[in-house]
Parts: sequence; structure tokens; C-alpha cells
Amino acid sequence: MKKFEFKKFTKKSGSLIPFSLAKDLPFRSKRIFLIYGKKNFTRGDHAHRKCKQFLVPIMGKMEVKYENEFKSFSKILNYKNKKGLLLKPKTWCKIKFKTNNCILMVFCDREYEFEDYIEDYKNFLKIVKKK
Repeated sequence: MKKFEFKKFTKKSGSLIPFSLAKDLPFRSKRIFLIYGKKNFTRGDHAHRKCKQFLVPIMGKMEVKYENEFKSFSKILNYKNKKGLLLKPKTWCKIKFKTNNCILMVFCDREYEFEDYIEDYKNFLKIVKKK
């Protein structure tokens, strides 16, 4: 997976982090959603067959545990670092919020499709042929 860093412009009145959908995202986005989380709660815990997702922390700190057919990873996303994380298809992902009032913005390269979700971990292992 690949991390992306964003530009940040700061003045006394606050900060601005611009996003160009054409330049700053690793794919053409078709859907965007926000996930709000409380400390120690978990979201995700699934994979997608075809959908790529780009995770951008808006507020707070969260641990993203993810794995593909080759390896397992763990990354801390913190809105202060101005970095995002690209998750490719067939990547199992579990997000644990480390601070209260977390907000995670997710960009997707596909519209919502119920059939795209892999919600059973054993089924995921079969799909990626991991024993």
C-alpha cells in the first residue's frame, strides 16, 4: 500500500489543506464518505473485491490494520501528519480509533455495490488463496 502526503498552508487564523481530485488522489473518485469514531471502537473489518479506497484522516488518530495475499500491515493515521493511505482491492482492513471524535474520509473508485464486500475473514483467505 502507498501513503500520500498533502500540502498544508498555515496562517494565524488556521490551516488549509487543499485537495485536487484530479491531482491528489491516486484514482478517479466516484464516491466519498465519512466515518465518525469514538476511542477504542473498530470499523471496517472487511475487504472489497474490486473497490480501491483512499483513507484520509480528518480528525484524530487511528490504527489501520490491513492485509493482502502477501503480508499484514499496521499503520497509524493521524490528521496532523497530512498523509493518506491507499488500499487496493482484496485488502482486508480493520480501523481502530485511538482518540475520541475521530473522523476518517474515504474516497472510492467505485459506487457502492453490496456484492463487492467480503465480510467473512475465512472467505477472504480463500479468495486470496492464503492458507
